[in-house]
This record gives sequence, C-alpha cells and structure tokens, in this order.
Amino acid sequence: MARAFLFVLDSFGIGGAADAARFGDVGSDTFGHIAAACAEGRGDREGLRNGPLQLPNMTALGLGRAAKLASGVEFGDMAELMAHAFFGAAQEISSGKDTPSGHWEIAAVPVTFDWGYFPLTVPAFPATLTEAVIREGEVPGILGDCHASGTEIIERLGEKHVRSGKPICYTSTDSVLQIAAHETHFGLERLYRLCEVVRRLVDPLNIGRVIARPFVGESKQTFERTPNRRDYATPPPEPTLLDRLAARGSKVIGIGKIGDIFAHRGVSEVRKGVGNMAMFDKALGAMEDAGDGDLVFANFVDFDSEFGHRRDVPGYAAALEAFDQRVPEALAKLQPGDLIIFTADHGNDPTWRGTDHTRERIPVIGMAPGLAGGAIGLRPTFADIGETVAEHLSLAPGRHGTSFLATIAADA
Repeated sequence: MARAFLFVLDSFGIGGAADAARFGDVGSDTFGHIAAACAEGRGDREGLRNGPLQLPNMTALGLGRAAKLASGVEFGDMAELMAHAFFGAAQEISSGKDTPSGHWEIAAVPVTFDWGYFPLTVPAFPATLTEAVIREGEVPGILGDCHASGTEIIERLGEKHVRSGKPICYTSTDSVLQIAAHETHFGLERLYRLCEVVRRLVDPLNIGRVIARPFVGESKQTFERTPNRRDYATPPPEPTLLDRLAARGSKVIGIGKIGDIFAHRGVSEVRKGVGNMAMFDKALGAMEDAGDGDLVFANFVDFDSEFGHRRDVPGYAAALEAFDQRVPEALAKLQPGDLIIFTADHGNDPTWRGTDHTRERIPVIGMAPGLAGGAIGLRPTFADIGETVAEHLSLAPGRHGTSFLATIAADA
C-alpha cells in the first residue's frame, strides 16, 4: 500500500530564506526565535507553559537538524533519529510569502507571477472597487478600508459595524481583502454572499484571496472571531498535485482550510474542526480512511492565525508542544509503504515587527516505514515536496520540482 500524508504547521518557518531581504525579513526565524525566547523565560505564561521549548518527537524526526541546515541555529538534542525518519529544509521560489503561494508550491505549482496588492494608504482600496462592493454587494457602505490586524480592527470598529450594517473591509501585506461581519447582526450567509461578489470584483486586480471573517459578541470587550472563516481563493494557474491525483481517481482528503486554499479543485472531501487539536483528530480519522494511492493534506491554521499574527510567543510555543505530543499518534497509524511529511507554508515570527508573515525556509521532516530515511538536504523549492509525494504515489513527474524519494528509498 502506498499512501501519503502532508501535515502543514501553518507559518512554522525555520529562518534563513535566501531572499529574505526582498521582503524586509532578514533575520526572521519563527522556530529559532520561539526557542530562544523560551530558553530565556520570555515564552512563559502562568497556567499555560514555562521553561525551554520541548519538542521531543519532531526533534527525533530531525527538526533540529533541519533548522541548523536552514539558518545555522541549533535546537534540541541532535541524538539519533527515529528509524525511517528523514529531514531537510526547503526554500520558497514563489513570488509571495502568503498561504496560497506556499501551499500551491508544496503541491508542485510555484507562483511565478506577481500577486496584486493594496497600497499602505488610507483608503487602501481603489474608489471604483469600493463603489462596486457597495453597489453589487448591496451594503450601505464599508468600514476600515485600511491595512489592519483582524482582531484589532474588529475591536475598534465592531460596535460601529453592528449599528450601521456596514461590513469591515481591510487588507495586509498579503494579496488579500478580508471582510469581517457579525454572524447574527449582519448574517453569516450574507457575509459569504458578499465575499463571493467581492471575489469576482477583485479578479482583475489579481488579488489572491478574499476572506470571510465572521465574529460574535455584543461589545468590543466580548467580540471574538468564530471558526466559520471561509477563504475564497483564485484557482491555481495549472494542475497541482491534488488535481493530478484526482484525475487518476485517487482520493484527496483536505483537513482544515485546504479546500479553500485550492479553490476546492482536486479535493475529494473536506473535514474541518475548531482548533489544532480538533484538526489533528480529523487528520487521524482521515489516515484511517485513506486507501492505496490516496493523499491526506492537513493544514493546522492556529499557529498562524492565533499566535503568529498576534505575536503571541507563549501561545505559539504551547501550541507547538501540544502538537508535538500528538505526533506519535500519527506515526502509529503508518503502514509499510506510507509516507508522512511535516512541513510549513511560510513563516510568521511572533518576535518580528508588524503582524504579517515572514519570508523563511520551511522544515521538511517525516517518516517512511520500510525506507532508510536520513538527510535530504536543502531543497531549492517547496515543489520538491509535491514531486516526492507524486513519485511515492506512482504519478508521472510534473513540471516543477524534483523528488527526493531516491535519497531516502534505500533499504533500511
């Protein structure tokens, strides 16, 4: 049996990107800076966690080695790897440091074109776009119209939104237009319909995503975002690993926001949960249900949305430790012929300036029962991950990336 499992720790970069200067991110290192903060006591929070960062299971899969390869930073015990484990790092070649770019490149389709972005001005959106949103979206106006953190802008404008019925529209350094609205006062389905309208309106501007950001609560003290987020992404420019598997008749089970990221192309089934631990439960269930030739592709978004963007070092550290504790559950479900890879899509260094993603290399660690494992080196593109999965699942090679399967495929 040959099955594959891709677990993406959203935003868990390991520093060292060769082109970080182009993004203003030289020195950013999500993993390294979290580990350093924890070692210095800056990752402590009463009732949550304290002390050095403890990731024994991912370290035994080679996380520390991957980090040293990517950025020269050492973490954890460099003792013997688990049997059949492999490790390395990968450099992104896509033009953006956003979620679609990272995931598409992992799925063997790098983003070689430039996304459209909104300027760091107020207003951020072109007047013609705002007018069309109001007219075609049938809303009385919009609030925000700026670059902002999602939690901050809801706290600042949420009450005015409830009173006026005007949705909160904002952006970031990513190619994105986000719309926050109250689930009951504005209506969840109405928010989704509005996002569908806006998706069409921003297509000519080459904007990567429109994101629905529903929230509840009755005051700025009680407002909180709900798990009913929905991403409206532009489709990938060519067939991804997911499309190639679907065309063959294989099943692709997406966990979390994978369906949204790929515009629901090539995804046979979507399973969602609230929070990383619920997502892990869904991923384990999908591993049990996957058959020969199938792929389970899971995104664990909390690292990014709850802790990276919010610059919450203790929260991010605690989430990593909770995830690491569950890694053995996934490894226990592997059968001879399986391949599991733990990786990331970009960085989001919680010690960095601002609240946006950071350009970083990513870990590529995992296990393949029956294969030798070992070092796979520094991969020149995330697409090597997708092509490795493709070869493992007996697909013909794609146009981008090179499989590292031969590197780990010697008899153990």
